[in-house]
Amino acid sequence: YQPDKVGDVPKLLEKYEGKYDKLFTALVKKYGPEPEDPYITANYAGDSDSDEDGAEGDMAGLSLEGKKDRKKRRGAAAKRVQKQDCRVIIQKVRRQRKKAVTHVVGMDTVPDVKLKDVSKEFRIKFAGSSSVKDTATGKEIIIQGDHVDAAAALIVKKFKVPADAVFLDIDGEFVPFAG
Repeated sequence: YQPDKVGDVPKLLEKYEGKYDKLFTALVKKYGPEPEDPYITANYAGDSDSDEDGAEGDMAGLSLEGKKDRKKRRGAAAKRVQKQDCRVIIQKVRRQRKKAVTHVVGMDTVPDVKLKDVSKEFRIKFAGSSSVKDTATGKEIIIQGDHVDAAAALIVKKFKVPADAVFLDIDGEFVPFAG
């Protein structure tokens, strides 16, 4: 993404030696997800054994008729919830000499939680500004001030997020919250 940073790669690899998952997470957060390889996409994307019919053969079995008459599922199968990987990362970012903001990333992975409601709770609890922002890696909540530990405690207590799914970013290291 930035050719002028290629010379810094050995220094970064030395700094993150043994912690490559943290390095990759930091790179994805800064630059976005890794792009797909066009060679693999072009050669293997639609790979199937019976492709003689083309798109028309694949589409022949699809129909919208009868979909309206289907009944909703009931019973245990309807109540089955898919497990979702829930991981919340909280970090403090210095803006000016003394000013700090707290970033909460990953609250959109928590089921049955609206980010606006979470932001409002932070605003009320910490008596400061709080907002939801779209980023390349997802949505994040930005809170005015240094509230890393208090925000983690509030997330665990109020929004029922397991404590082992909340991580604090302290000097580039992801430390599990020990609430």
